[in-house]
Amino acid sequence: MTKFTGAWTEEEVESYLRDAAIPIRLACHRPDESLWMVALWYRYRNGTFECSTWAEADVVRYLRNDSEIAFEVSSNHPPYRGVRGNGSTSLAEDEGKAVLRDLLERYLGGTDSELARWLLSEDREEVRIRVNPRRVYSWDYTDRMQGVATGE
Repeated sequence: MTKFTGAWTEEEVESYLRDAAIPIRLACHRPDESLWMVALWYRYRNGTFECSTWAEADVVRYLRNDSEIAFEVSSNHPPYRGVRGNGSTSLAEDEGKAVLRDLLERYLGGTDSELARWLLSEDREEVRIRVNPRRVYSWDYTDRMQGVATGE
């Protein structure tokens, strides 16, 4: 069961995560127990984040070794707001690259680009990373940053 705290209700968090087309930052442990951070495209539904990445990516190896993570999805321009938390991950084949295709639609507006064609090529195997949050904390500095120009 996910615990939601902070500035927003669970419904407001879910709305933000569905609408914000910015990467999720995942922090995990490397096998030597040092920390590693990676930014990935995500989709949020049914209380979980789903990402897709190359099966040979370092983060896949790290998550196979230790599934515990911390995460953040936040704006880079004022007014600053977002969510952070922790949880665990599970890995599976991204069958038919379904998650990747959805992410290409979400972040690039479709699959008609050189990047999309490369990511969808037959010789690339993709892994779905599912993030199961335990704790989600939201913050929103909109009120305190009134009058600050936005960069978005």
